[in-house]
Amino acid sequence: MTVEVWAPLAERVRLRRLDADGATAVEDVELTADPQSGWWRTDVELADGERYGFVLGDGELRPDPRSRRQPDGVHGASAWFDPSAHAWSDAHWTGRQLAGGLIYELHLGTFTPEGTLDAAIGKLDHLVDLGVTHVELLPVNGFNGVWNWGYDGVAWYTVHEAYGGPAAYQRFVDAAHAVGLAVIQDVVYNHLGPSGNYLPEFGPYLRTGSRNTWGDSVNLDEDAVRSFIVENTLMWMRDYRVDGLRLDAVHALHDERESHILREIAEAADALSAAQQRPLTTIAESDMNDPKLIMPREAGGYGLTAQWSDDWHHTVHVAVSGETTGYYEDFAALEAFGKVTQGGFFHDGTYSSFRGRNHGFPIPRDVPAWRLVTFAQDHDQIGNRAVGDRLSQTLSYDRLAVTAVLTLTTPGTPMLFMGEEWGASTPWQFFTSHPEPELGEATAKGRIAEFEQMGWDESVVPDPQDPQTFERSKLDWAEASEGDHARLLELYRTLARVRRERPELTDPAWSARTAGVGDGGNGRTYELRSGDLVVFANLTSSEATVSVPAGSVVLLATRDLREPPEQLPGATEMLVPADAAVIYGPPL
Repeated sequence: MTVEVWAPLAERVRLRRLDADGATAVEDVELTADPQSGWWRTDVELADGERYGFVLGDGELRPDPRSRRQPDGVHGASAWFDPSAHAWSDAHWTGRQLAGGLIYELHLGTFTPEGTLDAAIGKLDHLVDLGVTHVELLPVNGFNGVWNWGYDGVAWYTVHEAYGGPAAYQRFVDAAHAVGLAVIQDVVYNHLGPSGNYLPEFGPYLRTGSRNTWGDSVNLDEDAVRSFIVENTLMWMRDYRVDGLRLDAVHALHDERESHILREIAEAADALSAAQQRPLTTIAESDMNDPKLIMPREAGGYGLTAQWSDDWHHTVHVAVSGETTGYYEDFAALEAFGKVTQGGFFHDGTYSSFRGRNHGFPIPRDVPAWRLVTFAQDHDQIGNRAVGDRLSQTLSYDRLAVTAVLTLTTPGTPMLFMGEEWGASTPWQFFTSHPEPELGEATAKGRIAEFEQMGWDESVVPDPQDPQTFERSKLDWAEASEGDHARLLELYRTLARVRRERPELTDPAWSARTAGVGDGGNGRTYELRSGDLVVFANLTSSEATVSVPAGSVVLLATRDLREPPEQLPGATEMLVPADAAVIYGPPL
């Protein structure tokens, strides 16, 4: 086999083979340089599991930048991993398109008590029963420490050892496909974590003097760095057979090339999709409100499959919680719900008070609605709050039920965050496990300072380095079968079934929907019409009267409905209680 590494900054490169525990050098093999490209290569046979690394000049051992496995952490030696060794059992799998789907976002470390891929396999039947079609994993690539959200990764080609490593990842994907679930992997290409990043010793992977929110920008001026990213996307979809990627914070990708890196990723995914005869999905997280990401390449777009819609989240969050501070302020406008429902973005060139400027662009009417991933809760919108509180920690059961209805009847592709389906009582907080004391202290102080500026008392903000912050964030599966938790879970299952059965709810045309908001002074009512199907939510403090067309049937109501007492026989009005939602329309 040929082992190669891009190291244009090195004057000499050796591959060091180590003994089984990775502590003692067995052999050094010289690599030969291609001075024009900066690549170094050698022919050597590495056994599956064999420890190795690279020595640059006379320096210390460094892990392989494309290492598939880091059994001793991101500072240790790499272990050779042969992805072809897994005996796949998913020959029947033909994939799942995103249109009409339901995504479930989870963090492996807190999804189960064990926090592993193998343990997560045991919960896949729960997702199938819920009606999920796509399971989305927060980043799994290697980071320093034991637990972390995953966005501080430095070994992009690895699977974090505490989750089970790459072999366990293959088992998870195989098991998901066996029960009909597609797998989407969250990947981070806009920055690297603060500990264990040895890439700058090999070459100019980072752009000097250019930073984003999280650190130095990735150097997309370099062809080898662009290939490092595109080949990583193909690795997940080819070697691990994942069905799609969620691309983190693409607005932080500083790319001045005529062909944007996102376009190259989309093209590579589409080519592999054609070769493998299965859908491959690319989803961008972006705060730009720019439809160019999901527009066809022939129309000047990048050709990604979908993008997250924070505007929809903000609109629904304001509706059910009443919170209107910070970036929620603009979404208190009466027209917000109708605008995001009928057009996708609220800020489509309008003034954003949070940003202090005009923001966004309108979505062309021929871009289907399902290309927006919509959600009432996600890892960021919960975990980036001071105490990581979910809606379930402040809202009543009735309000959570209304939230469920709004989430599952969205014109976009709905996404749930783990535990949302039963109103989990556990928070999901910001947690880290930096082994370096100075880094851990800086992280904790930065977190406290951030929320002190917002008026939070220091004693309330959890210490991200405290192991209990991580433990508190684990789901309590026992509560899912109890009381209101079980009621809410059954509601989500019913809603997912209604969404599958009623084509009006997955109609991709924006023109198929109308929406409106009524302000009664004691709260608001929300009405969404998808064809002849009506979703009505009463978030006031009193009953609301709705007119129901003759022949309609009630498909679902979150609370008991009644007819007005003075109503004559055969009348078509009903009273919807406060904090309740109803779906009605013609029978199929």
